[in-house]
Amino acid sequence: MYVIHPASAADVPALMALRTEAEDWLRAKGSDQWSDRETGSRAIAKWKTAITEGRTWIIREEGDERVLGTVSRGPVDTDFWTEQDAPETAFYLYKLMVARSASGLGIGSLILDWACKVASLEGREHVRIDCWRTAHGLQRYYEGLGFTHIRTEAPPHRRSGWLGQRSASLILNDSQELHPVSSRSLTRL
Repeated sequence: MYVIHPASAADVPALMALRTEAEDWLRAKGSDQWSDRETGSRAIAKWKTAITEGRTWIIREEGDERVLGTVSRGPVDTDFWTEQDAPETAFYLYKLMVARSASGLGIGSLILDWACKVASLEGREHVRIDCWRTAHGLQRYYEGLGFTHIRTEAPPHRRSGWLGQRSASLILNDSQELHPVSSRSLTRL
């Protein structure tokens, strides 16, 4: 069984390791996604801020301290989503990463189901993402997990911009789910 709980400052090294592993894996595949390496004090400060604000969670296998994945939520990104998109109706998902050692175990799908459940509890209609415009494999992955491509935006100062959303009512994993291990609110933004 996998568990999800709010990240703490003590988890920052594991989060940085996940990000570095993802960057290296993407680079080895020839992708330009995350080619702007997030290292050093700026990256650590960003993680600590998201953790302090209660926006970052980690995923582990029950009884195991290794971090298998992470996800963050955040406010609407106004570079992409407009007032016409009714931004208040959605839960915005960021930095979903799964350790390469856990690839293929379905953890990403479980994280997306968890986000849909939280969104539903908050009365939101959708879970929304943006991903790298050139990450066609990742876009297909999200579409395979129920996301619909809304449109692609291309602000000159951003490389992300493929916008997708999934109904908050769509749960794909009936027999397995992420279990919270903390009484701390999981829906705080």
